Amino acid sequence: MTAFTKNPTSQPATGTADGSGAKSAEVLRQEIEAIVRADHGDPFGILGMHTDGPEGAVTVRTFIPEARRVLLIDGPSGEPIADLEKIHSDGFWAITLDDRKNLFRYRFRIDFATHTGEFEDAYSFPPVLGQLDVHLLAEGTHLRSFERLGAHPHEMEGVAGTAFAVWAPNARRVSVIGDFCNWDGRRLPMRKRHECGVWELFVPHVAKGDRYKYEIKGPTGSLMPLKADPYAFRSELPPHTASVVQGLNSHDWGDKEWLRDRAKTDWRGKPVSIYECHLSSWKRPDGEGGIRYLTYDELADDLVSYVKEMGYTHIELLPITEFPFDGSWGYQPIGMYAPTSRHGDPVAFSRFVERCHQEGIGLLLDWVPGHFPTDPHGLGMFDGTHLYEHADPRQGFHQDWNTLIYNFGRREVSSFLLGSALYWMDQFHFDGIRVDAVASMLYLDYSRQADQWVPNQYGGNENLEAVAFLKRMNELVYANHAGAMTVAEESTSWPGVSRPVYLGGLGFGFKWNMGWMHDTLRFMSKDPIHRRYHHHDLTFGLLYAFSENFVLPLSHDEVVHGKGSLLNKMPGDRWQKFANLRAYYGFMWTHPGKKLLFMGGEFGQEREWNHNQGLDWFLLDDPFHKGVQNLIRDLNHLYRDTAALHELDNEAPGFEWIEANDSDNSVLAFLRYGKDRERPVVSVSNFTPLPRQGYRVGVPLPGFYRERLNTDAGIYGGSDVGNGGGAEAEEVPHHGRPYSICLTVPPLGTLVLERQ
Repeated sequence: MTAFTKNPTSQPATGTADGSGAKSAEVLRQEIEAIVRADHGDPFGILGMHTDGPEGAVTVRTFIPEARRVLLIDGPSGEPIADLEKIHSDGFWAITLDDRKNLFRYRFRIDFATHTGEFEDAYSFPPVLGQLDVHLLAEGTHLRSFERLGAHPHEMEGVAGTAFAVWAPNARRVSVIGDFCNWDGRRLPMRKRHECGVWELFVPHVAKGDRYKYEIKGPTGSLMPLKADPYAFRSELPPHTASVVQGLNSHDWGDKEWLRDRAKTDWRGKPVSIYECHLSSWKRPDGEGGIRYLTYDELADDLVSYVKEMGYTHIELLPITEFPFDGSWGYQPIGMYAPTSRHGDPVAFSRFVERCHQEGIGLLLDWVPGHFPTDPHGLGMFDGTHLYEHADPRQGFHQDWNTLIYNFGRREVSSFLLGSALYWMDQFHFDGIRVDAVASMLYLDYSRQADQWVPNQYGGNENLEAVAFLKRMNELVYANHAGAMTVAEESTSWPGVSRPVYLGGLGFGFKWNMGWMHDTLRFMSKDPIHRRYHHHDLTFGLLYAFSENFVLPLSHDEVVHGKGSLLNKMPGDRWQKFANLRAYYGFMWTHPGKKLLFMGGEFGQEREWNHNQGLDWFLLDDPFHKGVQNLIRDLNHLYRDTAALHELDNEAPGFEWIEANDSDNSVLAFLRYGKDRERPVVSVSNFTPLPRQGYRVGVPLPGFYRERLNTDAGIYGGSDVGNGGGAEAEEVPHHGRPYSICLTVPPLGTLVLERQ
């Protein structure tokens, strides 16, 4: 098929005057009126070049309201052929060439009020989508839908332009609009591929950086608010809301070694210490009033080097999928395929990711497939119907967040979300995704009263479509991206969240241990004199610690909405607050499970997190805050360098209680093992402000137990109560073990000792 063969997907001409296929005057008048008022469902049926003139003569038609003159140019020779006649006052132009019966290549020379230019006709090009793409899109099984939908700059028939494609099956008409057509929805109505409900158009001369949206007329004829492209790869800087032509990522990556090594990694047996970070408020440039965001390149220099120095293994970014409202922190995204423009363009973001990998840092994306905001340019009522969301508000409206809930049972919606998950790892080399608010997806009655939800087909409260979606998402991620990980923020006791799908689980690699977080923070908030009555808040988590592959999260959610900072959750005077926090971190870093800490927690930020300003880095001039930072750095390196603290992080043989019941002294002691059981680690925590002299702890083997870390050390801001470097095991049975060590356990402190 050449570019000038009549579009095979167009509707056949009707009302012909004779067997020649020529349109009757009345039919032609009606079609022109439909184009002028932007209500023609098949623009390729009238616009462009056709052999529907009298006796099969070639006719060329175009709608250009701003034109003062339209001249038809022969494509191969560049010679003028004839002027088109303005046959409608609003700017509809046409000419019939009685001496031509065959289609040919052409373009227009157009005189505008201020300039003259030559342009290709968008209605002279063939369909954008191939038949296989159409078939897979209709099935909802196109795993790389992002390669076809959205805006893709490329050449067609030797002409540079951009191919647009958008799913809007119930729309009466869809037009792409932008600077290139003066945002006039009459100018570029799109072709509908009825088989899959996708509207498409190749627009010549549109290039990277051009802004665009879709103007959509719903099935009843009403215009929707102008819509951003669901598959936009770049967006305008908020509060502006247009999509920006970008195309797929063309970055020349330099992280092959990282990806090769990652492919051979099983993260269950590796250290995983995650720095959770909100890019816009991690740091603001000095001397600029605190209002400018760091760019992706500045973050590549400052953030990545800081995280590396601090010993973290991964950065987890709060959602950077484009979002309109700063106050949502990214958790109400609209651009599921676009890195936020707040810090730069997608190419700059690629350099940030690459720097992470070059410095040995993995990158996780906080990903939000559970809901989306009601902003008029977003997905809600996209084509005049409840397309992406459920129509019934009991299923489609999230009462907690005033957001809309995806219809996971609709195959095209599921494909849109699955494609997003794969896109970030394929196009931007992310090392995994943390899925937000999984519990809200799993339960139909999540945060709802009895009469506000609809049971599933079996009468239960499980969202079967969401369950199927999550399973498929995990299968695809692990099948297509070796060494990647998926992490669920799931706050209930849903079984098998991190069990493989083939074993009946949801298929996530890890699950946030929300129960551990709530229990331990509740304990730490108590005055030490009362902690004996809450002792098992610290031990209860070990009853289920190996039922899932857990991450221990101290996330952004714990330092917002009036909850205060981690430091200010701690009781006591200033010294005790810092000592409590340090002891808690020591307990956490030696406890089974991967680690996650939100930014600012690593130096004891005092105020609650505020997304509108940078962290209080000046606090590091205070020895107490500097001491906490030193501690986190040392804990990360200890965790990474000590096999017993990570090799069996998610397996029961990696942990043994030594003392779980000394509530009177608020002391806990346990053993951690790696695969080499000759090198156990002993962790002892004292959660009272009294030093415990001569505290005997049973150990399994003889030898010297070196003090690897003491949270009460002077370098951390503590009182330097310790054990002179370690303790020799004595053949004194204790705690059911043949040997024991006699320790001085510092006040509000955690000791970490390793057998040498």
